[in-house]
Amino acid sequence: MRKSSRLFETIQIFRSAKGPLRAEDLAARLEVSVRTVYRDISTLQSMQTPIEGEPGVGYVMRRGYNLPPLNFAEEEVEALRVGLSMISRSGDRALRRAADWIAEKVDALHAPASWLQVSPWGAPEDDPQLGCVPKAMLRAAVREERVLRIDYVDAEGARTTRDIRPIGIVYHINAVLLAAWCELRAGLRHFRTDRIYACEPTGAFFTGQGEVLRSIWSEQNRWNLREDGSSMDDDAG
Repeated sequence: MRKSSRLFETIQIFRSAKGPLRAEDLAARLEVSVRTVYRDISTLQSMQTPIEGEPGVGYVMRRGYNLPPLNFAEEEVEALRVGLSMISRSGDRALRRAADWIAEKVDALHAPASWLQVSPWGAPEDDPQLGCVPKAMLRAAVREERVLRIDYVDAEGARTTRDIRPIGIVYHINAVLLAAWCELRAGLRHFRTDRIYACEPTGAFFTGQGEVLRSIWSEQNRWNLREDGSSMDDDAG
């Protein structure tokens, strides 16, 4: 998470807090070190954010400090709530955590709407303890145009190691696909993320190629993706 985003999230956490927050609690929530929390709080205080307290005791933010409100119509808020709830079906733990933070911001400005419910069942969760590669790592590789080396098991159980250039993520109801240029097959392929059992950066990048590859991928896959998360041109299962 970028520092600017982390500072924004820190303010939101303080706004919704019921009492003093320890640096350790903030560090666990933001997934950073306690030292980073101390530095961030110092930065916010230097920006005149009314945060008071000290290490070892806890911090509070004085009431009355607000960021600009979100101005949405009633149906827009409901659409936002449903969309955020559906992220839980993506199996993407990092996106779900981000969605929870956004939902807290919405709840802080609008009355809760418990009557809007979305089924939580969907794609398998990317639990590292089950051997699944975090989808956040794959999304980061797409953004950074970073070459990955993956161990992939196809529908028939065949295992291969491939260097790929990831260019997109496709969220289906029951599966999530990683679209990528596969150097082994010398072509664009789709890989089910729940069949990627190991993944590491190679150290190489494909800077500037992402948009071109996505354009080709878009032309080749005009809804050539089935609802079950498979693909007509997916030789990897």
